[in-house]
Amino acid sequence: MILVFCCTLIGAAAQVLIKSGANDLGPYDSILSTIRGILNNYSLLAGYSLYGISTVLLVLALRHSELSLLYPVIALTYVWVTILAKVVFHEQFNRFKIAGVVVIVAGVALLGRGARE
Repeated sequence: MILVFCCTLIGAAAQVLIKSGANDLGPYDSILSTIRGILNNYSLLAGYSLYGISTVLLVLALRHSELSLLYPVIALTYVWVTILAKVVFHEQFNRFKIAGVVVIVAGVALLGRGARE
């Protein structure tokens, strides 16, 4: 369970880095210039690398536990991304985002509780 929780944090950091890197890409001139821009963008490369690390950790966690128990915890990535988007990119919260976060956390908690019974 701890590995999957780490996956959610690493996955959220990866998404923030990818968004940051995407913001730094220049105009879309051609597919070749876009690929060149991606390969020279350290934020994008770091984000994709973190996704790879997150995937490896998820594989390790799934080897020793039930998919139906661990995989819903991955939904917490959406919670971390929402919080990080507010902190890093100064995105606005509204009642729908807050309600969505509450529903995700409640759903993960219910699934986790149900798995123990």
